[in-house]
Amino acid sequence: MEFKHLLFGITVLFSLLSSSQDSLRTHWAARTHDTPLIDGRLDDKGWSYSSETWSSGFVQRLPDEGSKPTAQTHFMIVYDEKFLYVGIRCEDEPSTINQWMSRRDGYSGDWVEVILDTYHDKRTAFSFTLSAAGVKSDKYITLNGTEEDIAWNPIWYAQSEVNNEGWSAEMKIPLSQLRFSREEIQTWGLQVQRRILRNEELSVWKRIPQDAPGWVSEFGILKGIHAIEPQRQLEIQPFIVGSLETFEKEPDNPFRNSNKQALNFGLDGKVGVTNDVTLDFTINPDFGQVEADPGAIVLDGFQLFFQEQRPFFIENKNIFDYRFSSPIVGGPFSSDNLFYSRRIGRQPQGAVTIEGNQFADIPQRTPILGAVKLSGKTKKGLSFGVLESFTPKVHAEISDGTSQLIEPQTNYFVARVLQDLNQRQTFLGGIFTSVIRAGHPETSFLHKSAKTAGLDFLHQWQNRNWYFGANLVMSHVKGSKESILNTQRSIPHLFQRGAGHLAVDSTKTSLTGTGGDIKLGKAGSGNVQGELGITWRSPELELNDIGFLREADIFQQYTGISYRSINSFGIFRNARINYKHWLNWDFEGKLNYIDWDISGEATFQNNWSATLGYFSQPHIYSKSLLQGGLRIKLADQYGFWWALNTDSRRKFFLTYSGWTKTGDEGSYYLLENTLGINYRPLDRLRVSFTPKLTLIRHRLQYNETLAVGTGNDYVVSLLNQNTLSLVLRADVTIGPNMAIQYYAEPFISQGTYSSFGIVENPLQSLSEGQLRPIRILGTASDGASYQIDTNDDGTDNAVIANPDFSFAQFRSNLVYRWEYRPGSELFLVWSQSFNDTTLPDNGLVSSLGEQIFSRTLGSTFLVKLTYRFHR
Repeated sequence: MEFKHLLFGITVLFSLLSSSQDSLRTHWAARTHDTPLIDGRLDDKGWSYSSETWSSGFVQRLPDEGSKPTAQTHFMIVYDEKFLYVGIRCEDEPSTINQWMSRRDGYSGDWVEVILDTYHDKRTAFSFTLSAAGVKSDKYITLNGTEEDIAWNPIWYAQSEVNNEGWSAEMKIPLSQLRFSREEIQTWGLQVQRRILRNEELSVWKRIPQDAPGWVSEFGILKGIHAIEPQRQLEIQPFIVGSLETFEKEPDNPFRNSNKQALNFGLDGKVGVTNDVTLDFTINPDFGQVEADPGAIVLDGFQLFFQEQRPFFIENKNIFDYRFSSPIVGGPFSSDNLFYSRRIGRQPQGAVTIEGNQFADIPQRTPILGAVKLSGKTKKGLSFGVLESFTPKVHAEISDGTSQLIEPQTNYFVARVLQDLNQRQTFLGGIFTSVIRAGHPETSFLHKSAKTAGLDFLHQWQNRNWYFGANLVMSHVKGSKESILNTQRSIPHLFQRGAGHLAVDSTKTSLTGTGGDIKLGKAGSGNVQGELGITWRSPELELNDIGFLREADIFQQYTGISYRSINSFGIFRNARINYKHWLNWDFEGKLNYIDWDISGEATFQNNWSATLGYFSQPHIYSKSLLQGGLRIKLADQYGFWWALNTDSRRKFFLTYSGWTKTGDEGSYYLLENTLGINYRPLDRLRVSFTPKLTLIRHRLQYNETLAVGTGNDYVVSLLNQNTLSLVLRADVTIGPNMAIQYYAEPFISQGTYSSFGIVENPLQSLSEGQLRPIRILGTASDGASYQIDTNDDGTDNAVIANPDFSFAQFRSNLVYRWEYRPGSELFLVWSQSFNDTTLPDNGLVSSLGEQIFSRTLGSTFLVKLTYRFHR
């Protein structure tokens, strides 16, 4: 044995003796001068240390925590000045190993995962996963395992191979992709996890009970790494994009009389300012390969929340996330956030005015000239992130040669800090956001500036099993009288609705509001978990310039408690029973709704799963249904939700879910069913088809407001709405670094309105004279409006729009992706999109064919090439 191997063996023996009283499991890494060849075989000199340097003794985490796994796993970690190397031997019967292929971050088939808490803060970690088919996956874990950033794509190298003893894996991780302190002797958190798909079994090196209060905080220890220098990261990724847009020609429209070609350039980069601080930047970013948002239609006036899909904003999004009220019970306000990155590069907000014989070319999104993120974590536990982004003025081009400004030049800024205290059991943080817009008369309806700030506190005790958290937020928006008046009258605020504590002030040029959340909860230790808290948003709170706020003027109490199984029992792999409730008041002290739920969910031994829940809303008043009118009483409601999933380990499996709502006379009725059909005919091919049908019957659907003297009449009706969406996905994985993906969604929603009425007694029930009926006396020749009689005198005294609609939409995206070298990619993209709105004449399926598939759909063809320079 060479001297270095003997010396390492003595070090390991001493460490085992000295750590015998340490309850944390420890693995010792070895320094190597024989660089392993990354071929998946583990047969070269780099892995030739004695058997004592390998760790084993894995135990099940799922389904039977602490039990012996189906097959044992062994691993070793060695390192040199630039890289960390991990070798893993997975014992198994070769014929039973699942080698399903997927694209990167697919987590398909059998795999092994190495997780490194290099800061040893017991809160964040870097994860590297390799499947038996050789597919890499990686993610950045935060909040002690509750958040995962799968958009994190470091450069690393790995290979796997199936052999007579099972399969083996080799990983080579550049130290430049990790973040760690400058200490001479390193101590990192470590977990190694293995999945055996056929049993849906997870086994781990460091045993973590199912009722543990966290994930990263319970890791074992990696020691033996010393005298390594933090590596500064430097990555530059220029790209070039060529696109061709085709569409049905409109000879009279100069903007639609020929195909459009474009050539674009941009640059993404990542620079390690220090080992603890990273600078990410993008110049003229392109997101053409991003999947389209799902189809949706809004009738209640509230904005829709869409998940971020653009890579620059997804990566490290956890640093800037500030959902100041995200209870475990969920609820309609869980998406409220001081930073909602979809605001940057949004669709221009201005309207275009043209004459009857003119045409306009209106951009669908605001370009982003540049964005930069500076983020890091110091050795004293201070995490921080700063984001700055800049968007230019956007004009709509008019066919007469003029242009109209529809979005001003805007600067977006976000800063977030979080300090670990009390041996990482207490956290104190803050956030500040700012939006500054250039002033133009054409966009005076927008705020000139918008600033928000927040403070957050979290304290944990009894080994993190209990926690107390608090958040406080404040907003301040400034602008013209027009912009502040618009904010007061907008759906989240509705100052004009006649509440005793609210009044519209048309002279104001600013608004300042507050919000917050206070909660107490139990996260682990035993079968019972729970949380209770309160959350509020003052009437003046406004976040929607750079954040997301669904509704202001609320004070809500929430409670949730659940009982869960720790291990499998009987026919169940695991099971849980939940109770939740929400009570909601406005700032005038009026109780607006009561909602309580009870549900059960279980996974069976055959890996099927089921969910069944019941909810009741015995008290409902809406302050937004009339979109500016008085608070109105709604019928009591109740309903069920359900789900049933077959075994996802099979090549063919189904998912089925749905929910329904009904109640007293005039209640809101809903029935929604979603079926997922998934099939994997080949290891490299996976297809899914997901139809969803939604039926709605709503007696109090708001239509419009009629001015009557000095007051208003609010027109409502019975809405009969049917919605159908069909989502098709197909993934062909040619190799670990090459894949073809297709996504398509035809979507159609039809609504017909009848039984029109005027709200006369909003606080009465429907049977007590809540509405005064409206008589329709005639219809316009084009069907677009009705002549109505509002006072039952037989003469038409008002006109209302015909609100019937048939809205159809089609979105598709075909993407070929080839990572031809680590971090460098080629994309070939074909996308189609089309919207159409008309009056409903036929059923859903036939109308979809008439409104979409009988038309010439526009197409965009895109080629994107990136090259990643790194060291």
